[in-house]
Amino acid sequence: MPKVGMQPIRRRQLIDATLNAINEVGMHDATIAQIARRAGVSAGIISHYFRDKNGLLEATMRDVTAQLRHAVLSRLQRLADASPEARLRAIVDGNFDDSQIHSAATKAWLAFWASSMHQPGLGRLQQISHRRLLSTLVFEFRRTLPPAQARLAGYGLVAMIDGLWLRAALSGEPFNLEAARTLTTQFIRQQLTQAHSN
Repeated sequence: MPKVGMQPIRRRQLIDATLNAINEVGMHDATIAQIARRAGVSAGIISHYFRDKNGLLEATMRDVTAQLRHAVLSRLQRLADASPEARLRAIVDGNFDDSQIHSAATKAWLAFWASSMHQPGLGRLQQISHRRLLSTLVFEFRRTLPPAQARLAGYGLVAMIDGLWLRAALSGEPFNLEAARTLTTQFIRQQLTQAHSN
């Protein structure tokens, strides 16, 4: 967690510089000195506010996850009275928002997931992000499905979202949004249809 007092514009510069460095050289090879140079600040500033590279990665991922929350919530707010299917599809679309699938964000997520297994702060942030997505999906499924079935459907959709995103990230190909929407929509409809057939 960064110390209080950093100017928002300076913070934005550092986060953007971190994303750019991860995108170009990877998290392992991105040094504090490189990131500081890209942001036009001294390495001492980064050490003062973020302690080390992991602290800067945590701040960067908090920013990326805040963009993810905004992408999902802004879509849901426009669909306050919509069907469960429409709202579930909006959550999926938020997870595949441009802010989450562009090259720098994709590489940052991969670095974050790998580092979260070894860094407690990053691990907690990863768990919070996962629980937030799961609870949001389960809440929407519960509008139609019984609680146990809604939880299973939520787990299934989380796995599908993560799997589609990870497969695209590892392939090196651009994210196929149309295919992802088609597959997730089929899954959502299958789950909701089961409620009406039982």
